[in-house]
This record gives sequence, C-alpha cells and structure tokens, in this order.
Amino acid sequence: MEKLRSLRKQRGYTQEYMSNILSTDVSNYCRKENGDVKIFEDEWEKLAKALDVPVEEIKEERGALIQNNDNNSATFNDHAGNFQSTNYTYCNIPDYILENQQDYINLLKEQIEALKEENKRLKSGK
Repeated sequence: MEKLRSLRKQRGYTQEYMSNILSTDVSNYCRKENGDVKIFEDEWEKLAKALDVPVEEIKEERGALIQNNDNNSATFNDHAGNFQSTNYTYCNIPDYILENQQDYINLLKEQIEALKEENKRLKSGK
C-alpha cells in the first residue's frame, strides 16, 4: 500500500512502531503494508490516527479483480483502483491460486476437446 508506506516514511515511523499500533508483529504489519494481508477497517482507523490523517488519505483497496462479462465468462486481473461499474467485484485471491485455477481450466478444455473427438469418432462408427 504505497500511500501508507510513503506517509509512514515521511513521518519517520518504523514498521515496528506501526505494528505496535495494530498490536501485531512486524512481519504481519509488513505483509499488510505490502498488500499481502487485508487491513481491516478498525486497523485503517488506528493507522490514520497514528499518522494524523483522515482514513481516506491512506486507504487503498487491493485484490484480484473479477470482471463478469455478458457471455458468462470472467476475466481475472490484479488491479488496485475504484471502478464505478457494478460488473466489478474485488476479492483477495492470491495470484498463485488464480494461476492454478487457470491451468486447471485449460486442462479441462483440452479434455473436453478430446472427448468431443472421441464422441464424434464413436458416432461415425470408426
């Protein structure tokens, strides 16, 4: 979370100092600041108070973006930002899970094509 990291550094605060504010360990705070672990609303409020800024000034949402298309398929991307369209939903899904699922989808597509060929062959009697 670039806004949070930048403001923390401007204020001269360490990650250890910020982790104490959230009553967590430094490694967990580091994961939160990097966007790997969700920062909850009450944590955003504590961080904003410690940095003496409104929550809106530091809060960033991050996650995998799922775009639902009209043709019932979904496009997965990793974006941070705000979209006005209701076709977008944010989910915190790690990239490796999305990649694994995409590999599995591709394998299933290959198997479907092989089964279609076998079905066509069996119907033709060859």
